[in-house]
Amino acid sequence: MYTEKQMAHTPEIRIAALIALAVLQIVMTAAMFAGVEPHPPLRVAPFAMAPWLAASIAVCLAAARLSAGGPGGALSAAAALMALFSYGPQKFFDPAFPLIWPAVIAAQIACVAIAVDLATPIIRKRRAA
Repeated sequence: MYTEKQMAHTPEIRIAALIALAVLQIVMTAAMFAGVEPHPPLRVAPFAMAPWLAASIAVCLAAARLSAGGPGGALSAAAALMALFSYGPQKFFDPAFPLIWPAVIAAQIACVAIAVDLATPIIRKRRAA
């Protein structure tokens, strides 16, 4: 069984992953505005990319801020899902993948870290019961 200390959960890993996602999206947004290749397309169906990236960055930062107090789990999950739109497994088939793979892999690792961080307390509680 787990001790009380082991059951305590701190969100440092989740916060770090959220910051990583925000930085990746900020850099890609800057590349898009500057026209530096490779950059995201200006439009994807059904919306323009800049507003999507802005919303994704906002959700990442809000989740990172709220995670410090604990209630940011839902926002953290939303941030990871929003990031996967830009950096998900579909990018392995993107013709630009040889140029963008560092960002794609880093974002996917961050999304996995968020998922594991969110699942860990649930798994521990079930095992302790």
